Amino acid sequence: MTRIAPTIVPCASLAEVREQIDRLDRQLVALIAERGAYVRQAAGFKQSMDEVPAPQRVAQVLDKVCAVAREAGADPLVVEATWRAMIAAFIEAERATHRALHPPSPSTN
Repeated sequence: MTRIAPTIVPCASLAEVREQIDRLDRQLVALIAERGAYVRQAAGFKQSMDEVPAPQRVAQVLDKVCAVAREAGADPLVVEATWRAMIAAFIEAERATHRALHPPSPSTN
């Protein structure tokens, strides 16, 4: 397996470190927005709200990102905690999208 090596820019000050973190935060937010667009698409393919949490898929994603973390030299515990929080938030967003795409049928009296 090929190690994923991040490119780290040597910084001469705390201000430079913070600039790099801010740069990465902008990139991460853009990637989260892209991921969210796919989550919204997924909501359209799921027939019922019960399909939204997809615990087997969550486990699969967590296994994959922890493996990638190890390859990249990232702390797998930090990555797993981050992904668990992100996935939980996306599940709630997907539930809202699913409700909007699949409104309940009006009851007939």
